[in-house]
Amino acid sequence: MLLRDYLDIDGDVESYEELRNKFAIHIPENFNFAFDVVDKYAALEPERRALVWCDDVSERIINFACLAAETNRAANFLTALDIKKGDAVMLILRRRYEFWFFLLALHKIGAIAIPATNMLLEKDLVYRNNAAGVKMIVTLDDPHLQTEADKALPASPTVRHLVTVGPVRAGWTRYKPACFSETFERPSDDEATKSSDIMLLYFTSGTSGDPKMVLHNFAYPLGHIVTAKFWQNVPDNGLHLTVAETGWGKAMWGKIYGQWFAGSAVFVYDMLSFVPQKLLEKIWRYRITTFCAPPTVYRYLVKTNLKKFDLSSLRYCTTAGEALNPEVSNKFTEMTGLTIREGFGQTETTLIIGTFPWMKVKPGSMGRPAPGYDVDVVDGEGRSCGAGELGEIVLRLDKGRPFGMFSGYYNDEALTKQVFSGGIYHTGDIASRDEDGYFWFSGRTDDMIKSSGFRISPFEVESVLQQHPAVLECAVTGVYDRQRGQVVKATIVAAPGYELNPALSREIQDFVKRETAVYKYPRIIEFVDELPKTISGKIRRSVIRAEEAAKNIGSKVIEITKNIRPKLNCPQPDGFQGNADAASS
Repeated sequence: MLLRDYLDIDGDVESYEELRNKFAIHIPENFNFAFDVVDKYAALEPERRALVWCDDVSERIINFACLAAETNRAANFLTALDIKKGDAVMLILRRRYEFWFFLLALHKIGAIAIPATNMLLEKDLVYRNNAAGVKMIVTLDDPHLQTEADKALPASPTVRHLVTVGPVRAGWTRYKPACFSETFERPSDDEATKSSDIMLLYFTSGTSGDPKMVLHNFAYPLGHIVTAKFWQNVPDNGLHLTVAETGWGKAMWGKIYGQWFAGSAVFVYDMLSFVPQKLLEKIWRYRITTFCAPPTVYRYLVKTNLKKFDLSSLRYCTTAGEALNPEVSNKFTEMTGLTIREGFGQTETTLIIGTFPWMKVKPGSMGRPAPGYDVDVVDGEGRSCGAGELGEIVLRLDKGRPFGMFSGYYNDEALTKQVFSGGIYHTGDIASRDEDGYFWFSGRTDDMIKSSGFRISPFEVESVLQQHPAVLECAVTGVYDRQRGQVVKATIVAAPGYELNPALSREIQDFVKRETAVYKYPRIIEFVDELPKTISGKIRRSVIRAEEAAKNIGSKVIEITKNIRPKLNCPQPDGFQGNADAASS
């Protein structure tokens, strides 16, 4: 592992306090992950596993010597098409192994990589192409996606090349790696990338409005040393699986940087759709040692007969992306003996809060601040909240920005100033902190419900609902009410086998009343086939609120919905197959 080249302490930390107090990262002026980590492994340990890739019919095991050679081929291909330092290149490669070759090649060139999902449509591509000045798009051989890219081209004047890693396509350049050299020289000092140069640009999910453009520089990978080594707890020569598609920021958390720093190989299952049984078979067959997945995946795993699968290779399990309901966490532990350790961060950051190895797990809690982050919870006046009080999670920056934190929002100086106002970074997420310093997520600032003077966390109600066997997935929102201001509404995807009728709604309401304060129970229940989600799989409560507003039901008598609403017309997250046997990635 290469950790000792960049850390003041090695991996043998004995307590959370030691990690917080002694952790420090050395950031070289011209750090470049592709040259300084990948090529160094290729020189020192060429046979060390880097990537273990498979789909449903084939596999490929890639060591660092092979990875470096393939990266250099891709870099030579890109430069042959006039891709230079600072150019923006969009990568839409799902989980194909070529993603790693092209990403690292762009790092070597000093170009800006824009990972994106293959679920984008023409309008999405037009917006991204023009907002970021995209010069090239590289895609897998997905005819639907490539047709959308073709349609977007006339309205995307900056795009010069469309590249496919698959078969020949009219108007596209086919990538043929065998035609290019396996060597690529590091640029001279005058042309080399600096750690402060922009390396990655991520478009956020866009739960409301246009997606923001998050910029990360070449020092960003160093911030994920904490993510992988001290939170995911990846071992040297281990095999780590993070369930994420490469179009999302979570892939950078679990599919490349921190894992290789710590000496662990990365496992990639290039699945067309998420089927829990297939994922469990891969964990069993390839002997995965560490595993990270969003809460939705765990929700489906606990609905599966886990005893059918040998999960004895798993040493450590983590989750992030959304808050994990304690009921799911407890069920998973009961079924496997493994504890799920939660974490919290954003596309704009690395791991901000986590449940680290030396800490007691409190199911439902995100944990405590990661090293390098000065985290606080503040009220509307900017004052620190006491234990148990709800407020916004903020990062105090008076001692400097944490390593791995974003450089700002591209071409949006006003928004950048807004989120950094007052010398702190505003996350927009609401939480409380207990007397032990553990953080408990409640929701986004615009998700909080105010009813009859009470402030209600949607996540808190969702956690109770999730304990009822009839509830597969749910989203809690506030609905206007003339007397109370707002009332609680639960939009529910029912588990298979339940008859959806008013009796079931009343049963669920009574269950919530018994399990939590009465004022929190959902006065409105609506059953749906699926919840509206972003294309990264996050629930879009804003869509549910907008639909309720359109119905103008606020002044009407509240009644329990008797009919199942038709499927919502919104994009389904990658990795869904039906409703009962799939999960977001």
